[in-house]
Amino acid sequence: MGIKLQVGIITLFVSMSLVATALAGDLNVSAAASLKEVLNELGEGYTRTHAGVNILRNFGGSGALAKQIENGAPADIFISAGQDWLDYLADKKLIDKASIGILARNVLLFVSDGHVNVNGMQDLPKLKKIAIGSPKSVPAGEYAMKAMEHAFLTPEINRKLVMGKDVRACLMYAERGEVDGAFVYKTDALMAKRARIMFTVPQGLYPPISYPLGLTPAGAQKKDAVAFYRYLQSASARKVLARYGFILGQE
Repeated sequence: MGIKLQVGIITLFVSMSLVATALAGDLNVSAAASLKEVLNELGEGYTRTHAGVNILRNFGGSGALAKQIENGAPADIFISAGQDWLDYLADKKLIDKASIGILARNVLLFVSDGHVNVNGMQDLPKLKKIAIGSPKSVPAGEYAMKAMEHAFLTPEINRKLVMGKDVRACLMYAERGEVDGAFVYKTDALMAKRARIMFTVPQGLYPPISYPLGLTPAGAQKKDAVAFYRYLQSASARKVLARYGFILGQE
């Protein structure tokens, strides 16, 4: 075989490999920290049956993620822990409004490692340190603030608050005993190793918690992103979400 023919075959092989890689590409999902475990399971299960799809997952506070997307971070799908941040991006035309839907719902709980006795909102004033997600960027923290305001516990509680970058940071503080307790979602509390549920925050004190999702303009043009977006709302995905404690539909 001549040298030119060999070089031609190698060049063709490399070109075909590059094309295959380009076609597969990366699928970027930015999602609220409280979705980490369930999305990891859903993503890994999906890629096992969809060869060539590489799902890159970015977790954090919904506000921080929205700001990242606004500043140009790659994202095909955004899943927030509250409607406001998804609407924020939609208003800036960074989310395809036609794709907006609700993935699941959740409820707010108060957890502690057990070194204090807390039975309800009325017991919070006796605590020294309470962890909540930073209300300006973490929906869980915003829900917690609304609950405390409606229970007439602010501003006396404000000086006791320890701000977490996301709801998982708050859970970690409670697990380590660095705070007397923390406001987290039910799904976080179910995975806690040391912290235990002290009480469920009355639903009437805060707005319903939902996880809206949507495709970015780039994601709406990407076949793999659209397919995974649809899979997240499928019956099989809903079973996994329910197993992690998420509330589906209007329950």
